[in-house]
Amino acid sequence: MLKKEDIDRALVLIRNAKRICCMCHRNPDGDAIGSIAGIAELCIQIAPDTPVKLFCVDPSPPLFSYLPWVQRIEQELHPTEGDVFIVVDCADPKLTEYHERFPQIFGGTWSSICFDHHETNKGFGTVNFVIASAASTCEIIVAFAEGAGLAISSEIATSLLTGFYTDTGGLLHSNTTPNVYRTVARLLRAGARHQTMTQSVFRTAKLSTLRLWGRVLEKIAVTEEGGAISALTESDFRATGADYSELTGAIDYVNAVPGMRFSLVLTERGGKVKGSLRTLRDDVDVAKMAATFQGGGHRKAAGFAVEGKLVPETRWKVKKPSIESGIKN
Repeated sequence: MLKKEDIDRALVLIRNAKRICCMCHRNPDGDAIGSIAGIAELCIQIAPDTPVKLFCVDPSPPLFSYLPWVQRIEQELHPTEGDVFIVVDCADPKLTEYHERFPQIFGGTWSSICFDHHETNKGFGTVNFVIASAASTCEIIVAFAEGAGLAISSEIATSLLTGFYTDTGGLLHSNTTPNVYRTVARLLRAGARHQTMTQSVFRTAKLSTLRLWGRVLEKIAVTEEGGAISALTESDFRATGADYSELTGAIDYVNAVPGMRFSLVLTERGGKVKGSLRTLRDDVDVAKMAATFQGGGHRKAAGFAVEGKLVPETRWKVKKPSIESGIKN
């Protein structure tokens, strides 16, 4: 899956680093959190005396609190924090929201390593491990660890297993390939805490989360294009007492409406509208839909964020040309 020369180049960068910074995209999901935690542990194995810090503009959702590195993720990045930057599960630098303040991280001035599985990723790192066919970024990091001859501890295995499970919907989505099952088996043999992970991610929900999801489901509307769309305003979050991170997973239920071509959940926050898109169909490309709003992702799971706010009419609506840009006739 990975080229030996790229693995060797990455190992040299990590071993020669004085300070290592790992970062992921805003609003982190299980693959982002699992990737950043897993690669941080591997960096310590590669360069035991080098400080490693983790950064994300948004805190980790509470459901990933079983991973020890989660408590060490910081929000404020400073220029002196690192001389080697590792960016995981991020198709575009702007998704970190550090790109405007620190363009040198992504422009080749500073050394960086990119691990990602989004097909829209153009390879912005000094060394790039971008495999669009991978089910998750964690799958790529497993390949890196094995290619570099690194040991996968129980903690690393648990972190990486998290990314596999969340990005494949618990091994249910169509991206669950034979290699996914083989790799998951190796992680389990390495001591991944499978029951701890599944209990926290799939079988635990706060009361505020359930109330928020209830509003998502209550507001579902079906469009002329065959889309199931729901929208949450800032007042919905205030009324339910839920944090924005608690929305993780709700779109899978919107996407479960029979006969729909795609699903879309819109949220507003701080003057921006975020959209999460999903589809179960092979003739619909939600990454193209997201690209209409300068977003991106995968054919069956994508997202975007634009300046503005949600304004209800008779129901929530996305203009037809934007949606149809990703649908084949």
